[in-house]
Amino acid sequence: MIAGGWLVIAALGGILLGAGASAMVLRRQARSRGAELVHLETLLQRRVDQVNALSHELRTPISMIKGALDLLREGTPGPLTPAQERFLQVADHQCTQVIALCESLLIQAKIEAGLFTPRLERLDVCVVVRDVVAAMRSLCEQRGQRITLDTPQVMPWIPGDPMLLTQALTNLLSNASRFTTPGGSIDVRAMAIDTGVAIYVTDDGAGMTRAERERLFQRFATGRPLADGTGLGLVITKTIVELHGGEIMVHTASTRGTTFLLTLPGQS
Repeated sequence: MIAGGWLVIAALGGILLGAGASAMVLRRQARSRGAELVHLETLLQRRVDQVNALSHELRTPISMIKGALDLLREGTPGPLTPAQERFLQVADHQCTQVIALCESLLIQAKIEAGLFTPRLERLDVCVVVRDVVAAMRSLCEQRGQRITLDTPQVMPWIPGDPMLLTQALTNLLSNASRFTTPGGSIDVRAMAIDTGVAIYVTDDGAGMTRAERERLFQRFATGRPLADGTGLGLVITKTIVELHGGEIMVHTASTRGTTFLLTLPGQS
């Protein structure tokens, strides 16, 4: 009995020592992983700071150039010839593109670093859709494009961040306008569905092939070769929709236009 007791005690001691060693290993691994996480967070924050600084350094002079172009186009220094007006219009458009790119890079960097999270509130998505469409009308009119809006009188309230959803819808409408030819049309429709709300953005542009469709949500890739834009807008749109627990889907065919569908969940 005594010998058996010592054997039991020895076995228990071995188990306890093994458990203690395992606990030490786990604690060491946890400390190591914690240090890695802190290092990664530091790198992400540094990347955001660098992008923010670069964005600011680019936006400031470009905004000043754009302001000077606006004064020239208004005729403040004197009348312009038609050729000068066309050149200034091109320069103004490119300035707008650079400013938008700076903003997109900053938003994407913040999202990847986990610093850009939705501030949810009870939201009527139709209000956001109407505001975005109203803001886009002048651009569409400049390009000779028609934009139509179809929303119901009553929509269910959803949890959403109005600023982020405005950004997502602006990106989609800008993309639709970019690929719609002069004289073409863009249709925007919002409706209630079983799980929440759905928003459709349809253009009658050139559409996409399957290969172009597969590149859609990649950074610095656009639906068509040599297309105007960086592709960041759609990447950010997809991220914003997913941050809201929603989905984005695309239906497109070459020469037959494209429809983007956003679904956003309702109140849980």
